[in-house]
Amino acid sequence: MGNGFELMFRYQQTVETCLDGFRKNDQAQILSCLTDDIEWAVFGAFHLTGKEAYDAAIEGPGFISPPRLEVVRMVEEGDVRDGKICERRAWVIELKENDHR
Repeated sequence: MGNGFELMFRYQQTVETCLDGFRKNDQAQILSCLTDDIEWAVFGAFHLTGKEAYDAAIEGPGFISPPRLEVVRMVEEGDVRDGKICERRAWVIELKENDHR
């Protein structure tokens, strides 16, 4: 396995570890996957910067755990962030009762 594949696998493992932390409501596990200057944008809701703000958001009122999370796309640009997540973008999709649910 070449170096590029090893880095991509490492990034995927980090993302899976982070998502697993959300599913288990394990804040320490989630935070261990993030850079100190993490940026998190939930379009139509909020934008925050920094691990401390991220931590406050996932433990504050209104955070419903465990959320249903789906990875749409991962972007890697070399191993410049020590294999940690430096940006997260999300869209909140409201689920309504219908014939398909």
